[in-house]
Amino acid sequence: MHRLGAIWLAMLMWSSMVAAQDVPIQYNTYGAPGLIDMPIASSAPDAELAFSTSSFAGQTRNTLTFQVSPRLSASFRYADLDDVRGQRDVLYGTILDRSLALHYRFADETGHRPALAIGVNDFVGTGIYSGEYVVATKTLHPHVMATLGIGWGRLAGVGGFDGPFGARPDPDIGEGGTVGSRPFFQGNAALFGGMHWQASDRVGLALEYSSDAYPYEDGPAFDRQIPINIGLTYAPRPDLRLSARYLHGAELGMQLTYVVNPLHPPAGSGFDPAPPPVRPRAVRSHLLQTSDSRLADALAAEGLILHAVSRTGPVLSIEIENKRYAAGAQAVGRTARVLSRIAPADVTHLRIALTDSGMASSVVDIPRASLESAEFALDGTDQIRRASEIQPHFDRPIAASRFPVFDWEIGPYITPNLFDPDDPLRADIGVAVDAQMRLATGVVAMGTLRQRLAGNLDQATRVSDSVLPRVRSDFRLYDQEGDADLVDLTLGWYTQPSPEVTTRLSAGLFETMFAGASAEVLWRPHDSDFAFGLELNALRQRDYDGGFGLLDYQVNTGHASVYWQIGQGYAAQVDAGRYLAGDWGATLHLSRQFANGWSLGTFTTFTDVSFEDFGEGSFDKGISITVPLSWISGRARRDTLDATVRPVTRDGGARVMIEGRLYELTQPLMAEAINNSWGRFWR
Repeated sequence: MHRLGAIWLAMLMWSSMVAAQDVPIQYNTYGAPGLIDMPIASSAPDAELAFSTSSFAGQTRNTLTFQVSPRLSASFRYADLDDVRGQRDVLYGTILDRSLALHYRFADETGHRPALAIGVNDFVGTGIYSGEYVVATKTLHPHVMATLGIGWGRLAGVGGFDGPFGARPDPDIGEGGTVGSRPFFQGNAALFGGMHWQASDRVGLALEYSSDAYPYEDGPAFDRQIPINIGLTYAPRPDLRLSARYLHGAELGMQLTYVVNPLHPPAGSGFDPAPPPVRPRAVRSHLLQTSDSRLADALAAEGLILHAVSRTGPVLSIEIENKRYAAGAQAVGRTARVLSRIAPADVTHLRIALTDSGMASSVVDIPRASLESAEFALDGTDQIRRASEIQPHFDRPIAASRFPVFDWEIGPYITPNLFDPDDPLRADIGVAVDAQMRLATGVVAMGTLRQRLAGNLDQATRVSDSVLPRVRSDFRLYDQEGDADLVDLTLGWYTQPSPEVTTRLSAGLFETMFAGASAEVLWRPHDSDFAFGLELNALRQRDYDGGFGLLDYQVNTGHASVYWQIGQGYAAQVDAGRYLAGDWGATLHLSRQFANGWSLGTFTTFTDVSFEDFGEGSFDKGISITVPLSWISGRARRDTLDATVRPVTRDGGARVMIEGRLYELTQPLMAEAINNSWGRFWR
């Protein structure tokens, strides 16, 4: 151990004048930035999302790692472990393990100092991978990095010595989910380290000394020989990495890693058709009079629906519904271009508001002269933003909408079900029809019908053992009854009593499992980072066949909610109230939201249901991901891929799913969302 530290010190002195280089970050067998098994202090690029699967000796680890901020990353891991041995040499056999890890880089690398990071593995899980570390990484050469760290728990299994923070109790492989009883940085500690050489743009080599003794796997799963690992990584393209490793002198391992970054869309700025040019007033020989029908047709060609228009002196006010563009500012920019071609020449100001379900956004007030002068300027986007104002929406223009308005679309769907112990990956695929009819201002009927074509969700056999009302854990029964499902069918009435207050009344089939009536009010001050909401629901459980039938179970639920836009794209939401199983508690949801529509978050719910009564997992928790299809295709569209991943589906902390909740509905209409997407104003 002392020799390893001396080698590190010598390398650090030799490299004291070498600054950090742009060496691609590699992901270790645990799916986190690292060497082979061991972590490093470096971080992936901000917002990078890595999906990895690694396998050796019957150990398969599937990991999702997100670079939450430039310094903090989080990893959710699902591992399939064969031949696991627990306490007192009890052989568990196969275990499907779920765990969460955090890695925080608290010091950047400089010419004289390495990068420094601290991490905690498996702090919410069974404890199989439980361990903590402090690690340093230093660039020795533009293509060579060295790492030295000290680990506790699982990372102190080889050459351990007495740690400074007291004894560590024997590990207990439990049902997972508990946090408070876990010891951190206690017990024996051990050194680990290694080096990475980036031989070329595509090839990297790693050598490490591992302090992980594989206490649960060595013997039953494989025979560990030495604490040395070597690895080779090949990147056929920037977002794909293939790795081969020889581990512990005993086993060959393979890994595939795919990385994606919400900040870097594959289609660049996109393939949207060119917008209509701005028409300066000076080129006109006569004044044009604004025609509602002409204006509506011109906007419809741009994927926009005219809802209201009026004129007060030189100011033309308009409300439009954006059906096409993920960026609200792009819809505003296209509307301004259309108005420049149609509005009378004596109109000097354009006031444009986005609206949805009868609720309007902040108003973007654009001086027409600035619109005309900035179109081809090198800094035209900044010019038009400085000249424009985003104001609260007070005086609404005269309604021009024609009702009813009917929209529908048909397309494929996939409904995955992850982490079933009998089959970790199940899914159905089929065809879905989504329809929406706007009957009057703020009155919306909508529904979704799905026809299953193939899949294996109906093959699940695990029976719920829940002691709570089975509001979620009987999900397999819904998958087994019929191939055609009426997923939802609701009628909603939305109003906006004031610019800061919106309301919703909804009734119908809200989701696959519940129907009923719902009332919601949201107070969202124009210039505040906070919003406050209240929702009350009277619900009844739906029959399993996906039709109009209802079961006997009834429940009243409701939540008071606080929403906080923290800044830099980070957001927090707290919902406190009563859940579907009749339990009382609160949910904390933390997310990072991107201007292009991406969103990644994590949520945790604690209620008055005990960990024992909740069952496996101890409490409800999971990950939410939203991916805009426009980001993938480069084509203008507003629909998204939405996924909620739970380690386990139980009944405690469950909340009814309702399409069109006010905060999500009004978010794209707010000043912050328009301002954040302003870079697409001229697109």
